[in-house]
Amino acid sequence: MKSAFSRVGLAQLCGWFGITRQAYYKYHRQAVNVTSQEELVVKQVKEIRKKHPRIGARKLHWMLQPFFQENQIKLGRDGLFDLLSGHHLLVRRRKRKVHTTQSFHWLRKYPNLIKEIQPYTPNQIWVSDITYWKINTGAYLYISLITDMYSHRIVGYNVAATLDAQGCIDALKMALLALGNSNQNRLIHHSDRGVQYCSGEYVKLLKNSGIRISMTENSDPIENSVAERVNGIIKDEYLENYQVETLQEAMILLTTSIARYNLERPHLSIGMLTPNEVHVSTEPISTKRLWRNYYRKPPTFVNTYQD
Repeated sequence: MKSAFSRVGLAQLCGWFGITRQAYYKYHRQAVNVTSQEELVVKQVKEIRKKHPRIGARKLHWMLQPFFQENQIKLGRDGLFDLLSGHHLLVRRRKRKVHTTQSFHWLRKYPNLIKEIQPYTPNQIWVSDITYWKINTGAYLYISLITDMYSHRIVGYNVAATLDAQGCIDALKMALLALGNSNQNRLIHHSDRGVQYCSGEYVKLLKNSGIRISMTENSDPIENSVAERVNGIIKDEYLENYQVETLQEAMILLTTSIARYNLERPHLSIGMLTPNEVHVSTEPISTKRLWRNYYRKPPTFVNTYQD
């Protein structure tokens, strides 16, 4: 049996609510259009996350701008947050549980040389750190990264099955090979006071390359914040979203992930450019860059050339 409402025409319904049929059809078309645009955006977000599995909404909004322009979509950052939330696409940060720094040793520790300075070109300050990676077998691997502090580009990396210094040494050799001899006499290498970075072979490699050695003063990770942040991005946004079972598979995935990070992922702290864009550019970055320094005193941009 049909209800009374099933026999009411559209014109009569519109009259009840004080709107015209033209207004109803316009609203209906707009609603359909909004739904279609949201579906397009969600699809594009999923495409981006195939390569950048846990990239955040702010970076996504920036990366989506060409897509928005091409499809005449107007969607602000807050709107994108709401859309991602509605489709369960927001990411949650994971907490670090494993400590990789062993600073209680007899080896020489070096003073912090970068307290009040910030680099103004690439290859003035490299920051290094180690992070762990639990793979599918339950074993832990250890990733050594060397990052250019100015551009945030990863210039050297390695993954190893142990925390021996050799993994860090191999990452350093990769970075030095790419650098050549052009900038070594003005370069500072900054790290924590872990035994790997204080080891004789690592220190010798730095000194033989004419690189000055800088280390944190205590165990506060904020003293090596750029390195800590980049390690977290590589592990949380990329590696932990895949399953690997061997060291060889891990190295292949790490190489792919670092290439995507260097070439495609924008950074708030470098004007939403990619690390590679900043690293190879001959133009200085805007002075509005969002450097974060753990000292209250504003950072001084200092020439790090040796006399």
